[in-house]
Amino acid sequence: MKALSLLLLRVSTGGLLVWWGLLRLLKPATGPRLSGKYYNNLLDGEQMQMILGGAEMALGALIILGLLRFIVYPAQALFLGVSTVFIWKHLVDPLSLFLWEEGTQANLLFYPSSTVFFATLVLLAFKSDDGLALDRVFFRR
Repeated sequence: MKALSLLLLRVSTGGLLVWWGLLRLLKPATGPRLSGKYYNNLLDGEQMQMILGGAEMALGALIILGLLRFIVYPAQALFLGVSTVFIWKHLVDPLSLFLWEEGTQANLLFYPSSTVFFATLVLLAFKSDDGLALDRVFFRR
């Protein structure tokens, strides 16, 4: 049951990266708009979004497959952790009760970002218990 649960976490968290990466590739103007609104215009060029989209998709695919986990899990944690820092107000006050100025509002849909980040920490913590990861199959000693 633990190996299956870890596989499902890999598929869901890696899948999120694949979908976000695909969005960046198929709609490159979306990334800069979101970057300006939520991430202080960090990495907002369309070409940069294309590069990030490809990298995100590759990272997500490796996570789903369970390959190179010693590299991709920390990379996923870093990526999601940095993203989470930028949207902290949405996580702490998702209902816009006390941190938001008059006329501004939190986006409740950002709240699950914390869940995805914590799921990544679970993958890191239980990496040795993930018997269904392909790197365990290919590099079994």
